[in-house]
Amino acid sequence: MPELPEVETTRRGIAPHIVGSCVTELRVHNPALRWPVPAELPAWVAGQPLHSVARRAKYLLFNFERGSALLHLGMSGSLRLADPASPRRTHDHLEWQFANGALLRYHDPRRFGCCLWSEGAHPQLAALGPEPLGDEFDGERLWQRSRRRTVAVKPFIMDNATVVGVGNIYATEALFNAGIRPDRAAGTISRARYQRLAEEIKRVLAAAIEQGGTTLRDFVNGNGESGYFAQQLSAYGRGGEPCPGCGALLSELRLGQRSTVFCKRCQR
Repeated sequence: MPELPEVETTRRGIAPHIVGSCVTELRVHNPALRWPVPAELPAWVAGQPLHSVARRAKYLLFNFERGSALLHLGMSGSLRLADPASPRRTHDHLEWQFANGALLRYHDPRRFGCCLWSEGAHPQLAALGPEPLGDEFDGERLWQRSRRRTVAVKPFIMDNATVVGVGNIYATEALFNAGIRPDRAAGTISRARYQRLAEEIKRVLAAAIEQGGTTLRDFVNGNGESGYFAQQLSAYGRGGEPCPGCGALLSELRLGQRSTVFCKRCQR
C-alpha cells in the first residue's frame, strides 16, 4: 500500500505540471472505486483552474475555487503523468486532462482508492491526528496519549488519531531505530523514549520522501519512477536475517494482522 512518503512523492511529482492549469475534461472510465465517484464531478471541475495540490495524511487534495477533489491511492493505486498519445491501460479508471496538455491517469487494479468531492471539511479528514513532520507532533504528545494504554506501541503509533501516515513499513523502522520492542504496551514507555521515537518517525519519513518512497510490489510515483528507500530498510521484511546492529537473527511476529520484525537484543 502506498504510505505517506509515497503519496507525498506523488504530490511533488505531479504538482508542478498541473497547478495553475484548467481542467478541460475529467474522464471517468470506471466510477466503482471504494466509494462511487460522484457522477457530477466531471461537470464540477471542467473549466476550473487547479489552485494547488495538497496532502493530508495519505489523501491528496486537488483544490479548486469552489471545493476540493479528495483522492486516495488505496492498496495499489498510482497517479501518473502520461503521454496523451499513449493507450489507456485496463485499470486506468480516471483521466484528468489539463489545458496545458498535461494528462494525469489514476491507475488502480484493486479499485480500493477513491475520488470524492468536498466544498468544506470532509468527514474522511475530521478525526485525523497531526502530521508527523509538523510541529504539532512530538514525543510529549505520544507520551500524554499513551498513559494507561495497554495496546502495543506499534499499533498505537499507526493509529491515525495518534499521528497520521505512520504505516507498517515506517513504524517498523522507527521502532527499530529507537530501540523499542513493537509489542511493548504503549503505556509503559517513558517520556524520554517517546521523544526518541518521535524523532525517529520524523527522520525515517523524511528520508523515505527524499528517496522517492519505498517501492514494494507495483508502486511508482507520478512520473512512473520507482522509489529507493527499500534499499535502506533495517528491519521491515527482514525476519530471520542478521540484525544490522548486533548480528542476532531478527524475530518476526504478528501485531494487529501485520507482520512485525524486530531484534530481541536491540529493542526492549
